[in-house]
Amino acid sequence: MRLMLAVGALAASFLPSAIAAIPDKIYGVNLGGWLVLEPWMLPAEWTAMGGQTGCCGDGCIGDEFSLVKAYPKTADQLFNKHWSTWFTQDHVNQLRAAGINTVRIPVILDHHALPGVQTPGQSFTGHCTSDVEFYTEYNFHRALVWTAVMTALSHLDPSFSSVFAIEAVNEPIMNAQQTPGYGDFQKNFVEVIRAVELILGIPVPGLSLDVKVSTSNFTSALSATVSASKLFNKEVKSALAEAVPILVELGFELALSAIFNFNMAASPLSKTRSPLVSNFMDINWQYNDPPNPADAAIGPQGYDNHLYYNFGGVADPNPDAYLTSICNLQRVQNDAALGNSPLWFGEWGLPTQFNATDDFLYKWADAQKLAYSKGKGWIVSTFAMPIPPNMTSTHLVLAKFWNFMVEKSEQAGDLARQWSYLEGLRLGYLTTDPSKVHDPNVCAPYVTATSS
Repeated sequence: MRLMLAVGALAASFLPSAIAAIPDKIYGVNLGGWLVLEPWMLPAEWTAMGGQTGCCGDGCIGDEFSLVKAYPKTADQLFNKHWSTWFTQDHVNQLRAAGINTVRIPVILDHHALPGVQTPGQSFTGHCTSDVEFYTEYNFHRALVWTAVMTALSHLDPSFSSVFAIEAVNEPIMNAQQTPGYGDFQKNFVEVIRAVELILGIPVPGLSLDVKVSTSNFTSALSATVSASKLFNKEVKSALAEAVPILVELGFELALSAIFNFNMAASPLSKTRSPLVSNFMDINWQYNDPPNPADAAIGPQGYDNHLYYNFGGVADPNPDAYLTSICNLQRVQNDAALGNSPLWFGEWGLPTQFNATDDFLYKWADAQKLAYSKGKGWIVSTFAMPIPPNMTSTHLVLAKFWNFMVEKSEQAGDLARQWSYLEGLRLGYLTTDPSKVHDPNVCAPYVTATSS
């Protein structure tokens, strides 16, 4: 937990103030591979840690879970070394110099790895396995308890003062028939966040407590509200109750006195706090009659989509098809028609299904930046600053480049050329000023009446 508090500070370090320094346009990158280590991004380091690459599942040390299981006595040391070297102050300086002003941090405020695993065969879940068990009452509940803890820390710990949103689930299974109960989880996720905020006295549009909070001790207030309120359902109240002992322990361990007196002068609540933005992958992420996350909204909410062409299913594998697709993208409008607005593209990059030339990658970077900049800009993080009132347009597009860095090694080969933002800058595909493109007319030959 001490590490996670440090992470909050790093996210905030890009801005002198969470409220006073909102730029006209916001640009960013993901800090992937750091707190959820994905071996494909750093194969040489992973191998040196004792892991294996190119495999997944039982008998393979191909994810964090398996590495800890294989090396229980030295795992803490191995991961501490990784955490302290993969993302450093030097990277912060490089990103700031490149005009990046926000970061998205997988695992903490973007729930990248859920209890029980939310997607099969992916190291980003922390356990690359075909045994997916997140979509059960037991693991939904565990995620809700953690949501309560993170919401409280986001409002009470100064290290998290730049946080403005929490994403419920990174990339759930796309087939909605395989995610039973996910719609109910979405609603409970939002209610847990709002319950914590109301107890703290943070105004939530359209909702108010049905009991009076008579103490400034947050954990006591949480317990009393769970006991007396009829506003929230049994599952939400149970998750809130189970968060209490965790928060008490954190309060003592981290000397976080605001947990025990949230009205204290040093508390972030001494300044006006806004409700967090609840964040979900958009309805069009899933198929087969998925639940609409817009139905769960109470207060501010945002929607996320990840667009990677290299995995197929988006456009034919050739330069013209890629550019025609991205230059006529209609996903923002399609989502808005279903109430999923504002929309951001939480992950994007330069990878392709074909051998891309340097000339194409210049165009590919420009075309994506233009497509994702129709609104407020492209950002790495929906979590690094409060959403201002003017960021509610149905055409808002925010996007986050994956990833800030990829290992450069013999084992990684040419991976960084298309996956690393810093390498893309060095090679010139990405402009040193993120607000600029090489060719603002790159899409002119490709704009058609066709939507995608």
